[in-house]
Amino acid sequence: METVDAVVVGAGPAGSTVAFELARKGWSVLLAEEHSDVGQPIQCAGLVSQRVLNMAGSETMVLHRLGGATIWSPSLGRLHFEANETRAFVIARNRLDSYLAERAVGAGARLQTGWKFTRLRHVQGQEKERCVGEFRTPGGIAEVSSRLIVGADGVSSSVARALGLKRPIEILPAYQTVMHFPQADQDEVEIYLSHSLAPGFFGWSIPDGEGNIRVGVAMNAQKGMTAKQGHSELLKIMGKRHGKSLPDPAEIIVGGIPIGLVPTTVTSRGLIVGDAAAQVKPLSGGGIFTGMRCSQIAAQAASSALSAPEEFSEKLQGYESLWRKELGSELEKALFFRRLFVRLTDADLDRLLDMLKESHLVSTIVAFGDIDFPTITAGALLRQSPSLARLFPKALAAFLRRRDGLVPDLSLGPAEERIQR
Repeated sequence: METVDAVVVGAGPAGSTVAFELARKGWSVLLAEEHSDVGQPIQCAGLVSQRVLNMAGSETMVLHRLGGATIWSPSLGRLHFEANETRAFVIARNRLDSYLAERAVGAGARLQTGWKFTRLRHVQGQEKERCVGEFRTPGGIAEVSSRLIVGADGVSSSVARALGLKRPIEILPAYQTVMHFPQADQDEVEIYLSHSLAPGFFGWSIPDGEGNIRVGVAMNAQKGMTAKQGHSELLKIMGKRHGKSLPDPAEIIVGGIPIGLVPTTVTSRGLIVGDAAAQVKPLSGGGIFTGMRCSQIAAQAASSALSAPEEFSEKLQGYESLWRKELGSELEKALFFRRLFVRLTDADLDRLLDMLKESHLVSTIVAFGDIDFPTITAGALLRQSPSLARLFPKALAAFLRRRDGLVPDLSLGPAEERIQR
């Protein structure tokens, strides 16, 4: 049985970041990836901020730079805004994953591909309690003993289940295709809002600068409609706009987006990060920035715990408080705004975009737009134009009046005005 300080399950951006940070601090790390190739299959729209590139320490995965966006309402009303600088980067997600995994290996972590986590047990040893992770590998069953296990294995995390941690509040099914369609605008992201194609979320089209577009839909899981069906509706709308049918896809990507913070992300011997911990922006579904940043915080707490065996559990618990202190408020506020958003009808969405077309509000979007912290933009818009609040339940007025940073809990219905900390 192999023995290491830490086992990290999942070699996506979050897992490879934890492995890199721990390895470069001198800890022995096994990074286990269930697929034979890191970065495959791709499960991401691949739109990131400069912060992600800074954390990666490289721009080799960048395909295209974007500074503009158009939002289409259900009736195809158009809201366009454009910054005079790059606001988002289209990346090759498989390159990002491969680069980050190689960086972890370069720091001293050992990468094993084709290793699927199957079971966890706890044993008593000379160093008190240890974790023994069982993996199904190409060569048979392998067991690895560690002082710590990190679950970075995605929305259906097996490690989270093994640690007894709860699943996200909601998982949005998503369906995306990649196709060659140079007729699409190559300088902006397009967002499509409509309950007929994406109830509870939205559709998107992201150009890669080489004539290809990534067209996708995510939605609330509901009876009678699938993300694939919503995607078909989006293709019809885009075909009507461009006056021609879109081509057959060269690639299909199917996945799930976790929405809503889980109650706990750490136990006495393990923790979860990234999609496994639902560390995803509720308004956009993006999770690369939040996952990588939380992984840096996780590695900080884990290293502190590994350095103090007698206080291991207490030190590890610091992960929970640290990441929530930095990002928890933004994610909670974004979840609040999302719960307001899902209550809007198509007619409401049409009115919202008409109101946002006012020149001073478009300028506010350009000035404050930040794909990692969208609630800053939302707050600035509401302060500038309080009439926007008329579209939302009275809970929004309660939120705007508060001074303590707390948000109304809408999980039990629009009449609820309870405050959650």
